[in-house]
Amino acid sequence: MNNYFNRQIQLWGEETQNSLQDKHIVIIGCGGLGCSLGVALGASGIGTITLVDFDDVGVHNIHRQIGFKSGDEGRYKCDVLKELIVDRCPYVKVNAINGSFEDYIAKKDLPKVDLILDATDNLPVRAKIDEYSKTINTPWVYGSVEEFHGQVCFFDKSSFSSVFSVKERTPAGIACPIVMNIASFQANLALRYLAGLEVKKDFLYYVFFNNIGEFTLQKFGLPT
Repeated sequence: MNNYFNRQIQLWGEETQNSLQDKHIVIIGCGGLGCSLGVALGASGIGTITLVDFDDVGVHNIHRQIGFKSGDEGRYKCDVLKELIVDRCPYVKVNAINGSFEDYIAKKDLPKVDLILDATDNLPVRAKIDEYSKTINTPWVYGSVEEFHGQVCFFDKSSFSSVFSVKERTPAGIACPIVMNIASFQANLALRYLAGLEVKKDFLYYVFFNNIGEFTLQKFGLPT
């Protein structure tokens, strides 16, 4: 195990690395963001990851959802992603739940989790994640992406519904790199928090590439 995580142990030591084995996170959605989050955090040594998704792989998913390949069409996303995470890192336990977020929170005797990660593309579901996180006193990391821009926030005290207009909408076009970029941002915040490092909470990051390809980051403090 120390050999597998050698470079991270150089970063923060064995004690912190070992502590990650006791952490349990939930990733809501196994699409573009969920795939990248699962791969990044699974290979970082998080002890238990629960994946929640009701959808199956379609050929139109594969270009931006890096957990899937040709031939996975028709299989449940959570099952395919679970296999990939476990194959990459033998030190993580993965629970795959084929169902919606509402199905997940309706289950009895859910184990305590340390962090919830939003990998959906649905504003009403994000509002429900925020409500649920407040009831169990657990923070969550929001992420959204379309076209060449995205948003990330580590929600703790602030309310999602007080910041965003919660309504159904159809996502616009998207390319793979920006999906991985936003998921990487989410994963970095999550990993810092789980490792006991400082994290700026209730702070919205707006990330975008302008029309000549310049990378831009804007930051907004949210009301708590």
